[in-house]
Amino acid sequence: MESSTFTLRPTESTELFVYRWVPKSGPKAVVQIAHGLAEHAGRYRRLAEALAGAGYAVYANDHRGHGRSAAKQDDLGWFADHDGWDKCVEDLWQINDCIARDHPGLPIVLLGNCIGSFMAQQFIAEYGESLAGVVLSGSGGMLPTWLRVVGAIARIERLLQGPRGKSKILAHLTFGRFNKQFLPARTAFDWLSRDEAEVDRYIADPLCAFPLTAQLVIDVIGGIDNVARPCLQARVPTWLSVHIIAGTRDPVSAGTKTLLQLLADYRAAGLQQVTHRFYPEARHELFNETNRAEVTRDVIGWLDALIG
Repeated sequence: MESSTFTLRPTESTELFVYRWVPKSGPKAVVQIAHGLAEHAGRYRRLAEALAGAGYAVYANDHRGHGRSAAKQDDLGWFADHDGWDKCVEDLWQINDCIARDHPGLPIVLLGNCIGSFMAQQFIAEYGESLAGVVLSGSGGMLPTWLRVVGAIARIERLLQGPRGKSKILAHLTFGRFNKQFLPARTAFDWLSRDEAEVDRYIADPLCAFPLTAQLVIDVIGGIDNVARPCLQARVPTWLSVHIIAGTRDPVSAGTKTLLQLLADYRAAGLQQVTHRFYPEARHELFNETNRAEVTRDVIGWLDALIG
């Protein structure tokens, strides 16, 4: 396996940092990873190495305002002044186009985790023809009422502090809410995984757990609301293979409740190849969970069956 990094400049003002892992023997397909909120693509190295060992090339970019795509520390937690969500989805398309040029003719599968999975939901509606399949990990369905309330508060915080204002209130109402079901909690991020070492590693990472700007919270809530609309879901190619995975104690999907609704929505939209696997007691970050070897093995098995 050969690993490398490079930068891609989708616009003059934006430079994306991209990780790449390629099997030395030549890949049979490519997995494009879209990472989650307040983290970065480098955290998927273990998964990428397992995928490369199974014959898949892997590309993973740091989103705007995340990881090494953030030009400076103050940019962490901020997509853009305007249309940040759509710009991130368009960035994924630019990476997809780069993959197609690097590996002409090879199938591409998009794997999105957390916020990356919601971006993937929009991607398959807009650019689904470019993919052989999609894996949604740690995802969810229709926007819950409490997040609409958070969106209203974020707009007030933006008025008070500006688009780049970073609010402790918003942190408490988002990540803090996710952690409530695990009280008494050892850390503020127990909701991520049952593996304490992985949680501690996340907290210690200077490119993780950073505060979110008011504008990013508004962007994310608007994006999640948009991808649940039937008119958008109806644009997903009906032949596209969709595989949804989650832990039964993931607060992002209310313990898979909103994912059951998403599965029903996709089937109602006419999608013919929709599958899922829910892991008992697992939390949000399946690839950093205590049963991560099982999850990785299952994903590779699904990929092998898809690619043939």
